[in-house]
Amino acid sequence: MARYTGPAWKPSRRLGFSTLETGREIAKRNYAPGKAKPDRKKKQTEYGKQLAEKQKVRTMYGVNERQFRRLFIIAKDTVGVTGDEFLFILESRLDNLVYRMGLARTRRGARQLVNHGHILVDGKKIDIPSYLVKPGSKISLNEKSKSLKVVTEALEVASAPLAFVSFDKAKMEGTFIRKPERGELNPEIDVAQIVEYYNRLV
Repeated sequence: MARYTGPAWKPSRRLGFSTLETGREIAKRNYAPGKAKPDRKKKQTEYGKQLAEKQKVRTMYGVNERQFRRLFIIAKDTVGVTGDEFLFILESRLDNLVYRMGLARTRRGARQLVNHGHILVDGKKIDIPSYLVKPGSKISLNEKSKSLKVVTEALEVASAPLAFVSFDKAKMEGTFIRKPERGELNPEIDVAQIVEYYNRLV
């Protein structure tokens, strides 16, 4: 399944979950697009719940199905709780960390910054959004990109970064300090459902 490239609010309304983590998409209309009013919710099967949870997280991080499954397999082979390790791996993607540091308003915007060669990791240009960053690495903009309008506008409205990343606006440089703790990530995600979904397949 290819990565979704349409309007960001539609999947959020369809899933009943803020994939942008702001809540704005579903604040007024928390039902699927194209409907005049919300339907009475049908009872989901266990498989349906697992599939919906997977789609929520996959859409939130902007990862296609093939990549998502590959990262789950990596997490499963890692020492630790599979579900938590899976989220930690998703959080360590370069596009996600650029977003977490406030250099872009959305993960999609962060992915574009990386794709266009604006981002450096430990001083080296990396243009692969799925690149997995190691804790302790420094993320910065190349010199020519520090004055980009999309970046300065994003930083103006950015909230304080989560505790596992830091960002120095004066230097335009951030650090991926450590792996996140589960309590620092979205509490609406039931990662156990995703583990059950892939355990059927892997």
